[in-house]
Amino acid sequence: MLTERTSIKNLIFIRLNPGDDILASLEETAKLHNIKNAVIINGIGSAVSHHFHVVGTTINPPRNDFVKGQKASDIVSITGFVIEGRVHAHIVHSDTENAFGGHLHHGVEVLTFAILTLAEVDYDFTGFDSIGKIEELRG
Repeated sequence: MLTERTSIKNLIFIRLNPGDDILASLEETAKLHNIKNAVIINGIGSAVSHHFHVVGTTINPPRNDFVKGQKASDIVSITGFVIEGRVHAHIVHSDTENAFGGHLHHGVEVLTFAILTLAEVDYDFTGFDSIGKIEELRG
C-alpha cells in the first residue's frame, strides 16, 4: 500500500451537452487544459448508450469482458484519474432495475447533460493503473 498527501492545483468543471461522447470529452479537456495528472472526482448525468469493460477472470492478467449497447440510463457516478495525460475512468449507470458499469470506453453518448469535476494535482500517478505491487512499479 502507498499513501501520500498532495494539494489540488485546480478544479476543472466540465458540462457536456446532448450527443457528446463522455470519454472523448474528458480526453479533449485534458489536452485543452494541458492536464498531466488529475483525479476525476465525480460525474453525473444521463446517457443514451453504454460501453465499458469489466474484468472477466480471477487471474492476472485478467480477461476483459466488453459490454456495449443503446439504452437510456442515469449516470450515477464517473470516477478515475488522468495519468500522464491519459484518461482512466470508470462509470456506473442505472435504470429502473439495475446498476451497471465498469471501465469507460468511447461511445457513451450524453442524453440530457453530464457534469464532471477534475482535480488537477502535481503528483506522478505513473504505474498506479498497472498490474503489480507499487514497489515494483515505481522502482
